[in-house]
Amino acid sequence: MITQSAAPSPTRAVGSRTARWLVLLAAFICAACGLVYELELVALGSYLLGDSVTQVSVVLSVMVFAMGVGSLLAKRFTTRPATAFALVESALAVTGGLSVLALYGCFVWIGHYRVALVLVATLIGILIGAEIPLLMTLIQRIRRQDAGSAVADLFAADYVGALVGGLAFPFLLLPALGQADGALATGAVNAVAGAFVVLWLFRDEPPRRIRPLLWSLCGAVLLVLAVAAALTGAFERAARQALYGAPVRFSSQSRYQEIVLTGPGPDPDARGTARVPPQRTAADGYPGRAREAADLRLDAADLRLYLGGRIAVCGSDQARFHAALVQPALDGPRGSVLVLGGGDGLALRELLLQPDVHRATLVEIDPLLLGLARTDPVLSRLNGRSLDDPRVRVRTADAFDWLRAAVQRPARYDVIVADLPDPDLDQARKLYTEEFYGLAARLLAPGGRLAVHAGAVTGSGYWAADAALRAVGLRTADYAVPAAGACGGPADWGFILAARDTPRLGLPDGLPDPGLDPAALRLAAVLADTARPARPVTPATLLRPG
Repeated sequence: MITQSAAPSPTRAVGSRTARWLVLLAAFICAACGLVYELELVALGSYLLGDSVTQVSVVLSVMVFAMGVGSLLAKRFTTRPATAFALVESALAVTGGLSVLALYGCFVWIGHYRVALVLVATLIGILIGAEIPLLMTLIQRIRRQDAGSAVADLFAADYVGALVGGLAFPFLLLPALGQADGALATGAVNAVAGAFVVLWLFRDEPPRRIRPLLWSLCGAVLLVLAVAAALTGAFERAARQALYGAPVRFSSQSRYQEIVLTGPGPDPDARGTARVPPQRTAADGYPGRAREAADLRLDAADLRLYLGGRIAVCGSDQARFHAALVQPALDGPRGSVLVLGGGDGLALRELLLQPDVHRATLVEIDPLLLGLARTDPVLSRLNGRSLDDPRVRVRTADAFDWLRAAVQRPARYDVIVADLPDPDLDQARKLYTEEFYGLAARLLAPGGRLAVHAGAVTGSGYWAADAALRAVGLRTADYAVPAAGACGGPADWGFILAARDTPRLGLPDGLPDPGLDPAALRLAAVLADTARPARPVTPATLLRPG
C-alpha cells in the first residue's frame, strides 16, 4: 500500500487533472527514452560482433531482470518520490546517454565487450525499473484513485512511449544522428523530463536546501552530455585510428551498416566527416585517368573497406579473391550476368572484362556503398568504374526481395554471382538458404552457372549453403583458395560453383588477367574436399539457418 507522507501535492499552478496528465506525459517520454537505450545496446552489439540474435537475447534478458530489481529497490524511496525520480532520471540520462561511447571504447581499447554490455544493460535496467513505482506514487499523490485504473493509465502511457521510441530509433535517430549522438540526445530529453516533474510540477516536495542541488545536478547532467557531444568526433577518430590502424578517409553509418574506408588517397578527410566525396571531372582539373593516377598518387593496394566493422575489401588481396569467385563461372555462355551484393563494384569489374558480356545487373541494398564505389577515387579506380559502364543496370534493393520479384519477369541470366556478406552474420543468413537459392536457380538460363562465396570451408555455414544449393536441384563444385592474409581474416576463401548439370571447374579461354590457373583450381577443389564434413549437413532454410 502506498503510504501518505507529509510531502506536498503538486504545485497549485496547475489543477490536479492537468498535473496527472503531465505525469503521464513524463512516463511516456521516459518509456520512449528507455526503449531507445535498449535498441542502442542491441544495435551496437550487432554492428560490432555481428551476432544480432545473441545481442538481442543478452540485452533483453538482462534488462528485464534488472528492471525487476529496480522496481524492488524503488520501494524504499517512495516517501519522497519526486526527489528520488529526479535522481533516477539524472543517473539514467548519464548512463544511457554515454552508453554507446563507453561500450565502443571498451570494444576498441579494452576488450571484454560482452562483460561491459551486461554491466551497462544491468544498470540501465535497474534505473528504468525504478521509474514505474515512483511515477505510480506521484500519480496517487495528485489524486487517489483505484489502483487498477492508475496502473492501466500509467502502463498505457508507458507502452505508447515505447512504441514511439521504438519507431524513432531506426527511422529518425539512427539515420539523422547516428548511434553516439542519438544516445546523447536521448539522454538530454530524459534529463529534461525528470527535471520537469520535480523542479516544476512537484517543486515543493524537496526541502529548500536540496532544491539548488537538484537544479545543479540537472544542469551538470546536461553539461556532461553537451561536452560528450562536442567531443564525439575526436573520440570516434581516435577509436577508428586504434581499431583500423590506418588513416580513415571515409566513415558513415548507413541504415544497414557502418562503412569505413581507410588507406592513403587524395585529400584525406582529416576531420573524419561522413560524406561521399563528390565526383570530379575534367572540368575540375582531372583531364584523364592517367593524369588522375599520377596527380593523386592513388595506391589501391593499401585500400581497406570495412562493412559493419569487418574487412570487406583488401586492396592487395581483392584481385585474387574476385578472380577466384568470378572466373570459373565465366566458362560457358556469359552474355547476361547478375551480381547479388557486390556494391563495391569489384566482382562486376571482373565480369565486365569479358567483351561478350552484353548485359549486367547489380543488386545492392545499401545506396551509400554504391555512392562510395562510384565516387571515391581509389575505390572507383580499383573497380574500373564498373558501376558506370553502359552495360550495367544498378538496382538498390534487398537481394532476396529482388529475386522474388524477378522470377515473375522473363529475363534470365547466364551467370549469377552472389558476392554477399559472410553467412555467419545474422542479417546475411537468409541469403544462404534453400529458399534464396531456389529463387536464384529459377533465374538461370539454360547452361547457366551460379557462383557463391560462402565463407571459409571450415565453417558450418559453408556446407549448409552447399547443401541448400543441392536441395534446390543444383549440382555443386566446391573449391577453397588459400587467402593471401595481407589483411587478416580466414586462412582460406570458400567458393561454390553451382549449375543444373555438374559444373566443370575450369577457366574460360582468353582471360585478360587470369587470377588463377587450372592447376590452382584443381588444388582448390582438393583443399575444399579435405574439409568436407563426415556426416551429411542439413540444408540451411529460413526457419533453420545454417
